[in-house]
Amino acid sequence: MKKEKIDELIARGYDIDIEKAFRNGWDMFKAQPFYSMLYGVFGLSVQIFFTVYLPDYAFIFSVFLAGPLYAGFFLVANKISRNVEVTYPDFFNGFQYYIPVMLVCTIGQVIAGFGLLLVLPGIYLMVGYLFSVLMTLFGGFDFWTSLEYSRKVIHIRWWKFFLLVLCLIILNIIGALLLLVGLIVTLPLTFYVIYCLFEEITQETLVE
Repeated sequence: MKKEKIDELIARGYDIDIEKAFRNGWDMFKAQPFYSMLYGVFGLSVQIFFTVYLPDYAFIFSVFLAGPLYAGFFLVANKISRNVEVTYPDFFNGFQYYIPVMLVCTIGQVIAGFGLLLVLPGIYLMVGYLFSVLMTLFGGFDFWTSLEYSRKVIHIRWWKFFLLVLCLIILNIIGALLLLVGLIVTLPLTFYVIYCLFEEITQETLVE
């Protein structure tokens, strides 16, 4: 049933408003600023630990931890959107979906990485897979279905999503330049903006 609804969404198309997505994402951040920043600090601390102290094992973070760790922001965003009370442990619920999220993240990175050898295909897929984790969390799809539906949905407005990704990259670069302190705000905001777009596009399809 969910697949048919997504197919219908792809067939009829949609449009996105990047400015609105940022406003909605910011409102979502303001709903839980302390917990969002606290979890952002935790995630960044784990990532920095591997990068600085275990550089030879940095792949462990990117392959086995990053996906489930940051998926927590999406799950909390869904609770905020539904006006459900959020507690700090809710941010760790991405690990309840550990295997499917890890698979979709890792395989998506590998495919996009091979695409980068030809430059343009890799850029296309990196943007196209933006919703893949969300498809896994809220669609319950296997990794390949999640990757493909993410790509097909985003393909409809790919250039706008490319602009969105550029804006998010610039935002996080600015956050990093502020002695990394800004990242504890820009990192959660990034995931909330992506979630808000996903929810708006799929609100009658996947997200409840």
